[in-house]
Amino acid sequence: MDETIIEENKDKIINNTEEDEEAEIDNSFVPVYHSFPVKDEDSHQVVSAGDYRSILASKDGDFLLSSTGAQIVDVLTQVKVSDLESKVVGLYFSANWYPPCTKFTDLLINVYEQLKDHSDPGFEIVFVSSDEDLDAFNTYKSSMPWLAIPFSDLETRRALTQKFDVEGIPCLIILQPNNDAAVISDGVELVYRYGVQAFPFTKERLEELKEKEKEKHDNQTLSNLLTRDGRDYLLGHPGPKQVPVASLMGKTIGLYFSAQWCIPAFKFTPRLMSVYQKIKQQLEGKEDEDFEIVFVSSDRNQVQFMTYFETMPWLAVQYDDPTIKNLAKYFDIRGIPSLVVLGPDGKTVTKQGRSLINLYKENAYPFTKTRVGILEKQMDEVAKGLPKTEHHPGHRHELTLVPEGHGGGAFICCDCDEQGYGWAYQCLECGYEVHPKCMKPVARSPDS
Repeated sequence: MDETIIEENKDKIINNTEEDEEAEIDNSFVPVYHSFPVKDEDSHQVVSAGDYRSILASKDGDFLLSSTGAQIVDVLTQVKVSDLESKVVGLYFSANWYPPCTKFTDLLINVYEQLKDHSDPGFEIVFVSSDEDLDAFNTYKSSMPWLAIPFSDLETRRALTQKFDVEGIPCLIILQPNNDAAVISDGVELVYRYGVQAFPFTKERLEELKEKEKEKHDNQTLSNLLTRDGRDYLLGHPGPKQVPVASLMGKTIGLYFSAQWCIPAFKFTPRLMSVYQKIKQQLEGKEDEDFEIVFVSSDRNQVQFMTYFETMPWLAVQYDDPTIKNLAKYFDIRGIPSLVVLGPDGKTVTKQGRSLINLYKENAYPFTKTRVGILEKQMDEVAKGLPKTEHHPGHRHELTLVPEGHGGGAFICCDCDEQGYGWAYQCLECGYEVHPKCMKPVARSPDS
C-alpha cells in the first residue's frame, strides 16, 4: 500500500477543497475542473520528460499492465514500455476514493475511445495510482481501457509524482514522443476545455485552438450568446413571461450561474439581489444605461429551477435549454455561483463579478477595468491606515496585511466564507486569509 503518495495527495486535495468555496456542477451536465488552482489560461507548464523507458520502466522490469490486466504475475497482462515510443502518452494520476477523479475518468474514457486508434501519432494513457490498496486499484483499473503502472511498483509511482511535481489529482501529464521539452502538465484542463480537439496536444495545436477561441470572443454578441434556432427570448416575471433578448441590447448584463442546491449560492444570491436592486435604483431616469441579470441554471430538475427562479427579480434562460451548457463551456465555468458580466456591446467585461460584488457591492457597477481600478486605488488608500499585523479570533497565528501580488490575490475569506481579491490579512505560516473588513478586535492578554 502506497501510504506516502496517498496521504500526500489527500492532504493537498483537502487543502485545495477547503479553499474553494464553490459548488461543483454535476459533471454529466457541465464539466468542472476542481483539483488545481486556476492557471492563467495562456500558460501551460512545460517540464522535461526524457524517454519513456527511463521514466516508466523499473528495476523489476520494463512493462506496464494492459487494460485488462489485474495486479497479478501474468505475461498476458503486460505491455512493454518500448511499445509507447512513437505515441503521445498521458500519465494519469488518479484514485478511486476522490469523486472528481472518478468523474473525470468517465470523460477521459470517452476521449480515449475516440483517439485510441489514431495512428500518426498514436495515443496512450498510463494510470499512476494513488489508490489505498490493491483491491481498490484493481477495481478502479477495471473501468479503464488504458495501461497502468503496476500497483506494486511504488518506486516508479513515487518518482513520477515527484518528477512532474503533481500537487493534486486528477492530473494528466501529456508527453510527446521524441521531444524532451514538449510536456504539458494541465492535461485535465485541456481535456475539459477542448475534448478530442486538443489532440495531439502540441504547442501548435493549442495555439490554434486558443486563436479560434479568441476569434469567437472577438465576434461575441448578446444575441449569439443567448439565442438559438427557435428561441429568441428569456423568461421573466410574472408567469414566467417571454422577454425578447433584443430588449437587452445596450444594457450591462450579468450572467448568473447558480442552482438551488448550491450552498455557497444560498449565501450569495440574497446579497446579489440586494446589490441588483440598488444598482437599478441608481440608474433610474437614465435612458441610455441599464443593468440586468440572467439566471443560468444548474438545477437538477424543473421544479427546483422554478422554485429558485421565483425568488429572483431578474430573467432566466429556460431550464434544460442547450444554451446553458454552451454558456458554461464558453465561459469556462468551473464552479458555482459565478457571475459573468457583459458590457453594453455584448463583449465580456469580467468573469469575476462575484468577487467584485463581495468586495465593492453596488459600487462595482459597471464592473469595467476603469471602475475597478478606481476602487482598487481607494482600497489602497484605506489599506495605508490599517495595522500591518492583526490577530483574528478564528486563528491562533498572527495575520499580516498583504496586497495583490504578494499573496493577496483571489481568496476565500475564512470569516465570511466569501470570495475576496486584493488586500487581505493572511497567515504567512498556513495561508489563513480574511477580508480586512472582516477583522474583529481581539482581546490580548498582557503577557501574550
